[in-house]
Amino acid sequence: MSYKTLLYEKRGRIARITLNRPRRLNAISVGMPREIRLAVEEANADDGVHVIVLQGAGRAFCAGYDLKDFAERKGRNAYTQDMPWDSMLDYRGMKANTDDFFSLWRSYKPTICKVHGYAVAGGSDIALCADIVIMAEDARIGYMPARVWGCPTTAMWVFRLGAEKAKRMLLTGDTIDGRTAREWGLVHDAVPAGELDAAVDALAKRMAGVPKNQLMMQKLMINQAYENMGLATTQMFATIFDGITRHSPEGLWFKGYAEREGFHKAVQWRDSGKPIPRGKKGAKLKSR
Repeated sequence: MSYKTLLYEKRGRIARITLNRPRRLNAISVGMPREIRLAVEEANADDGVHVIVLQGAGRAFCAGYDLKDFAERKGRNAYTQDMPWDSMLDYRGMKANTDDFFSLWRSYKPTICKVHGYAVAGGSDIALCADIVIMAEDARIGYMPARVWGCPTTAMWVFRLGAEKAKRMLLTGDTIDGRTAREWGLVHDAVPAGELDAAVDALAKRMAGVPKNQLMMQKLMINQAYENMGLATTQMFATIFDGITRHSPEGLWFKGYAEREGFHKAVQWRDSGKPIPRGKKGAKLKSR
């Protein structure tokens, strides 16, 4: 297939999906979620593929949704409606993205995510959908939009970290480095940046020696335990809440301020600890 936002290649029994918007730190554009799913489906349809590796081109894995498109651009878009807003219209669109990202989790073939630079905001959603995540020790992962304008729709923070540490991350919007992510059990491993490629390749090659049917059965068995714990229901609530965050009084202020001052200044305010103003009129406030 031909892709616009990513690259797909197969080497032996390993398929590699590379997010390919390096100038934007592989930020998520409108077409990227669907292309991730199509690439996963391509790998699953190939009898020669045993393992899928997901990675990012350039300086980072993925810096989240492209706020230059979705927050800074004036007026309504796919993620901000005029008021009163239709919550189910928003849910339909975001649930499609969530399902596209979750194709990594539901893939019959194991998926390994290689994280360098950043896997933040929506980029952390993508990474945590993989079966196994390996990070560079100096890479950062977190969900900063938990402060305003976001809720992680895949809900994988709680399933990977447990309730207390998930709350620690999502009630602050902080990021942590690869070493901490490994210590907390969020990711499988963290290695020096110069050793990241070799570590991922070694694990992928080890898995690739296992018959496809064995890989599929083990993965389905483990995933089913999470399904029985209510994963689908949790994702439904998270996706609805994500829409609410973008249309709350604070969410509308964030969008308006990003339109006026640029998304970098809006993010600086969001992460500064200053109170988030409420409503569209807040867009007229100047940063202090």
